[in-house]
Order: sequence, then C-alpha cells, then structure tokens
Amino acid sequence: MSQDPYPPRLTYPWQPPPPPPPPAPRRPDHRAPLGHHSDLRILRGAYRRQRRVATFTALGYFVLFLVLSAFAPSLMTATVTAGLPAGLLLALLQLPVTWLAIALYEGTARRHVDPLADRIRRQSEIDARRGATR
Repeated sequence: MSQDPYPPRLTYPWQPPPPPPPPAPRRPDHRAPLGHHSDLRILRGAYRRQRRVATFTALGYFVLFLVLSAFAPSLMTATVTAGLPAGLLLALLQLPVTWLAIALYEGTARRHVDPLADRIRRQSEIDARRGATR
C-alpha cells in the first residue's frame, strides 16, 4: 500500500480536507510601500538635526550666560558703557539669540525637512491611488 500511485482519499469523516493550493504569486511592486520607505528614516534624521540646532543655539547661549555668572562675576559686573554692566547686556541679548534659534529652526525646516515631507506625502498619495486600483 505504500506504493499506491493514487493520492489518499477522504475515507474517514474526521480526516481533514487537503490544504488548498498556494495562491498565485503577485507581481512585485517596483517601489516598496510607504511604511518601509527609507525616506521616513531620512525625514526623522533631518527633523532630529533641526531640533538639535535650535535647542543647542538657545540653550547653549543660556548655559554660557549661567556659567559666566557663576564663574566669572568680575566679567559680568564689568561696565561696558556708562552704567551698563556686561551681565545685563548679555541677559538682554538672550531675546535676539532666541529669535536666532527660531530663525534657524524655520530655515532648516524649509531647506531640509519640508521638501522631504512633501515628497513622502506625494508618494503616499500615489501609493494610495495605486492600491485603490488593484
């Protein structure tokens, strides 16, 4: 019986039916779906660099001001002009430095992050349309 050329038939009611044939292989996409796209990794990296530049600009200046206040009091109390100590001048410069950090944040967003996000958005629309037509 081990050399029976015919496939086994269902002879018992508790025997499971034979497995269905495997599905026909689909044609592979020429482009990976958006979730596996390397542009998302590039976008995360660009956004991370953007946050670091702005944060280090604003916080770096503030930490420098604090360090000078703690370890160089003679420099901070030195008079720059008539009645204006260097510490007060450095404190007043904190606002323009914050504006500079905001300008750097927006500039790097326009130059690096926004074009990547727009490209990913366009590609996701194309992928959605392509998926809807199948």
